[in-house]
Amino acid sequence: MPPDKYQTYESPLVSRNASPEMVRLFSPEHRVGLWRKLWIALAEAQHELGLPITTRQITALKKAAPRIDFARAAEHEKRLRHDVMAQVHTFGDAAPIARGILHLGATSADITDNADLLILRDALTLIRNWLANVIDAFGRFAQQYRRLPILGFTHFQPAQLTTVGKRATLWCYDFVMDLQRVEQELAALEFRGLKGATGTQNSFLELFSQGVEGFSLRGAEARVRRLEKRFTHKMGFEKIAPVTGQTYSRKVDAQVIGLLAGVAVSAHKFCNDLRLLAHRREMEEPFERDQIGSSAMPYKRNPMRCERATGLARFVISLANSPLQTAAEQWLERTLDDSANRRLTLPETFLATDGILRIVTNVARGLVVNKAIVAANVRQELPFLASENLLMHAARAGGDRQQLHEKLRRLTHTAAQQIKNGETPDLWNTLRDDPEFGKINLSKLLNPAAHVGLAPQQTADFLRQFVTPIRRRYRTLLSANASLEV
Repeated sequence: MPPDKYQTYESPLVSRNASPEMVRLFSPEHRVGLWRKLWIALAEAQHELGLPITTRQITALKKAAPRIDFARAAEHEKRLRHDVMAQVHTFGDAAPIARGILHLGATSADITDNADLLILRDALTLIRNWLANVIDAFGRFAQQYRRLPILGFTHFQPAQLTTVGKRATLWCYDFVMDLQRVEQELAALEFRGLKGATGTQNSFLELFSQGVEGFSLRGAEARVRRLEKRFTHKMGFEKIAPVTGQTYSRKVDAQVIGLLAGVAVSAHKFCNDLRLLAHRREMEEPFERDQIGSSAMPYKRNPMRCERATGLARFVISLANSPLQTAAEQWLERTLDDSANRRLTLPETFLATDGILRIVTNVARGLVVNKAIVAANVRQELPFLASENLLMHAARAGGDRQQLHEKLRRLTHTAAQQIKNGETPDLWNTLRDDPEFGKINLSKLLNPAAHVGLAPQQTADFLRQFVTPIRRRYRTLLSANASLEV
């Protein structure tokens, strides 16, 4: 009797974080289903190039392909101690007429590596689509708040003003760079093709040299090349790796997971920023009507989405080192210590990154700006930030600059100490009531919009140059995933 699902471990990446689409890509059914498609494509290409494979055998394979008997495969694997050969036997059992031509001339990596590349391509495509949605959400938010002044921070200390929209472009641009790299990787991704046990294609050369009457060695070589191209095109790839050992270079895995770690860095930066802003009560992630922030403190509105995303991001970043070590450790044409590692790192990195982007999309679409608090914080700090301008204008109005400097120094230091004491100073009104500083137009000089520099224009330029083209490229995708529960 199978164990109850609540009595066995299930990865929270599957149960709590990743989308159903990403989970399906790494499922045993999808993976073995790809193996079967590859075996059929191989048989078809071999048949088309003259090897003694019949249409009846190919039809039998196609008919049997959708029904995978995993229990029978487990029995074969227990006996054979080889997962690929267990599936070869299982497929052959389901299509006995084709048993003799199944996996003909192939080594395991001709099937498993190509299947992995198909999964990587489709998983990267899902990540690409999520990134487009994240960028679109930040773009809309930045456009809406491009002119709203907010206190800027360096070293997490009050600095010059920026705008809420300009700050959002910083988050957005990180994801734009991630999208650009993912697009480049998808465009460059190569199929392993049919290379045989050590990458020399010797087994396929032998098939065409001896298996077809009248084939010359030169003709056999040409047919091996044609076989690989047909096989590759049948599986939807255009580019083929020019050389491999038994496997495609494991640097490919390292590069792909490096991309995902970069996505995790972008998400971590955004989510940490929002957690800091939530502490200041200036901005928040969406909070639902019945959501509970704390079991003990009913008033709490904890940023749990961003906290979850930063936790997942830390996990993804930590995984980036493993495929680098795997690529470095491959001996000569191949060693098998990559297998167990890749079964963990490839799916878990994609599942976690998928979960991160689901959260970030959800948060970016529902960002809350508490305008009154933003304005109050700006008002409290702006007299400090504008002190040099205040000094110059008051001196121009006839005051003694050195005396004004000393007065402003004392007023600002007093106000700063009041803040540290937990009081709420009103330096603005203090300056207005001062006989010397009151002579100048404080309302104009202390208008927050006059202190944001080119932030609104920079935001508009960024949206036009980067976000709008992305929206055009992915316009059919941006209506998808409109409602996300995380």
